Amino acid sequence: MNDEQLTQEIRDANLSYLMLAQNIIRKDKAEALFRLGVSEEAADLIAMLSPAQILKIASSPMLLCRFRVDDDVVWGLLTNHAPSKINNESTTKLHASILMAGKYAQAL
Repeated sequence: MNDEQLTQEIRDANLSYLMLAQNIIRKDKAEALFRLGVSEEAADLIAMLSPAQILKIASSPMLLCRFRVDDDVVWGLLTNHAPSKINNESTTKLHASILMAGKYAQAL
């Protein structure tokens, strides 16, 4: 993969992320704060962006979205690789969501 292709893929990912984020924020702001892991101020800013502003920001060579999960337990739950007595996929995903929600609440 060359630099030009990488830059194009980052732009595409940024554009998709911003459009999705704006849609989620406009639909249900409280849910968006949780799902996106952004502050209320950032959500307000994203919601007000014009299509031209979204395109300009998306063209940045920096990837705008990032992994919020930096915990081995959560990764294990999300990938179903965590040693657990309960091997129910919906239960492990719920557990991961609860842990991530707790981290979001701590960040506020």
